[in-house]
Amino acid sequence: MPELLRPPPPITWSDRVRTALEAARERPARVGLAAAGAVVIVVAAALLLRTPSSGSAPALPRADALPSAATTTTTATVVVDVAGAVARPGLVRLPGGSRVADAIDAVGGLLPTADRDRLNLAAPLVDGQRVYVPARGQDVPPDLSSGGSSPSANADAIVDLNTATVDDLDRLPGVGPATAQAILDYRRQHGRFRTIDELLEVRGIGEAKLNQLRPHVRV
Repeated sequence: MPELLRPPPPITWSDRVRTALEAARERPARVGLAAAGAVVIVVAAALLLRTPSSGSAPALPRADALPSAATTTTTATVVVDVAGAVARPGLVRLPGGSRVADAIDAVGGLLPTADRDRLNLAAPLVDGQRVYVPARGQDVPPDLSSGGSSPSANADAIVDLNTATVDDLDRLPGVGPATAQAILDYRRQHGRFRTIDELLEVRGIGEAKLNQLRPHVRV
């Protein structure tokens, strides 16, 4: 039989034992290299995480270091002049967010002659405002200034939206010539105002301006 076709000799038990011993001697070395590599990777990752970069975001303050809403919000006050048919007319100081009803309560309430239907008790107050309570049958509040008519007195007059002129409307707080003319144009096109809230349909009047006008107008 030719040499190339001869089968390899069978593996003996002694060969198998020798191969197993050699593998056992090599395994600790491979395990040691793998462990060393893992240690190097962990150390490198820790150094990268601890090293700040130039583009890193600034540290955020702790929640307990931030100012709370309770410490940063202050309660504003308003000073208003209450006049007319009230028990004790004069200046009153009230918390911010108070209403006309609060101002009237602060001066002892309405007199029996007060025309309550011409008041908007829910209107918000602003600092420096003058709240005038008209008596029944009174068209405009009297001039309380000592030197004749003043802009503030005219601004506090109760104006009838259905009979007012441009000049009457122009004297109202927050109303200029353009808005006054817009009110007249709306009245001319749609007829008489039925409610004060109908002013919202007039160009240039929103909720804030409407609330400012409520104490000074009627229909």
